[in-house]
Amino acid sequence: MKFFRKKIEEEMQAAQAGPMADDDFEKELEHLMTEEHGGKKKKKLFKKKWSRKKKIIVGSAVTVVFLFIAFRSVAGGKSAVMPVTATPLKKGEVTEVLSVSGPVQGTDSVEVVSNLHAEILELKVKEGDKVEKGQLLATLDDKDAKKGVDIAQNAYDLAVSTYKDKQLEAENGYAKAKQEFETAKANYNRTLLLYQGGSATGVELETATNTMNDAARELTTYTIKDGKPVANESYSLQIEKEAFELEQKKEALENTKVTSPIAGTVVRVNCKVGRFADKTDDDKPMFIINNLDVLEMKINVSEYSIGKVKVGQPVAINADILNGDTVNGEVTDISPTGEEKGGGSTERVIPTTIRIIDQNTKLIAGITAKAKIELQKAEEAWVVPISALIQNPDGTMAVASVVNNTVKYIPVKTGVESDIEAEIIPDEEGALTEGLQLIEAPSPMITDGMTVHVLPSQQ
Repeated sequence: MKFFRKKIEEEMQAAQAGPMADDDFEKELEHLMTEEHGGKKKKKLFKKKWSRKKKIIVGSAVTVVFLFIAFRSVAGGKSAVMPVTATPLKKGEVTEVLSVSGPVQGTDSVEVVSNLHAEILELKVKEGDKVEKGQLLATLDDKDAKKGVDIAQNAYDLAVSTYKDKQLEAENGYAKAKQEFETAKANYNRTLLLYQGGSATGVELETATNTMNDAARELTTYTIKDGKPVANESYSLQIEKEAFELEQKKEALENTKVTSPIAGTVVRVNCKVGRFADKTDDDKPMFIINNLDVLEMKINVSEYSIGKVKVGQPVAINADILNGDTVNGEVTDISPTGEEKGGGSTERVIPTTIRIIDQNTKLIAGITAKAKIELQKAEEAWVVPISALIQNPDGTMAVASVVNNTVKYIPVKTGVESDIEAEIIPDEEGALTEGLQLIEAPSPMITDGMTVHVLPSQQ
């Protein structure tokens, strides 16, 4: 404290006489630290929620106020020039980022399950093993599956045999019926001629007619396709049914050899030898296999920020496992629809995918990582601390420069902003120059044209 007091006393010796009287100062301080009449809050530099930026601005301003109080206290209540800290303006780079977190996982993931109630005889892999597509993972007891195939095969063979018998029966029956019809028709024609010549009675003609009609009806009981008789359709449908059953049983037999559907790494084994394949630990998949050659992150972006996120934006990724290192990634997919954030919040989030570009990193699937999405960047721009920005009552922005110990407000607009810095663009061309002294944290007490004392840099 003695050092601080001595430092202020040294600064007072170099300070010029200020225009603010004691009473004026006390009124201004009271105006800053208390509410106005009518319960209205005093206007603040930024009418936003208490973000990190707001804390920087207000915290810096309060520091300046208390520094001035201490300064005046050391001066024994005499008039004193407001002390300020300033930084030379320079051009640089500023990047706006969105910080998110989410799980790391493989780009391709499958769950291997079995619905066979068959005992697991052998496990061929363990967690961490790399496998190729089609590689054997486990062998199941196939006795029941083989029996099922045999039964289904017999049923299929029987259906085929029955169909063949019925087909032959249809062909023979149709041939006989056709022959009988032709015979009956010829007899009818002869009887008709005899009847017309008076040599046959009406009863004989009627009998010949009935016989021909009966033979014609018999022909219609057969199914004809492409001019040939075929067995009843029910027999061919039975073959199809038994063929499907046989295929299912053969597939079940094949499934007693559990294989990997993709190339990747076995990340979970939830089964044991001696257990049944359809009764795994906690009903989890037998195996989970991920393609870990390329990793990705699944994150949820707030509906309030998603408008700034685009496919292809670069991402910096870090996690505890990286020990301070950063891995590069990029946004590869943004869901076309949002979903509920959960937890009782009405906010919506949009699932977004980040592909990890760097290969052979320490990142592993299953951990949570933090990602900073680069939303926009300004290069060779005028860059100032967020605390240096002044928001006027009408919403316009400015910075406070110091020339010959006199404050000059310079109207600006802000461009790209990070958590602690912002790009500024002067309303008037040429208003900003390299090395121009800008007050780092102007308080509401500092006004345009005011005389101040710039404290030496502590750097």
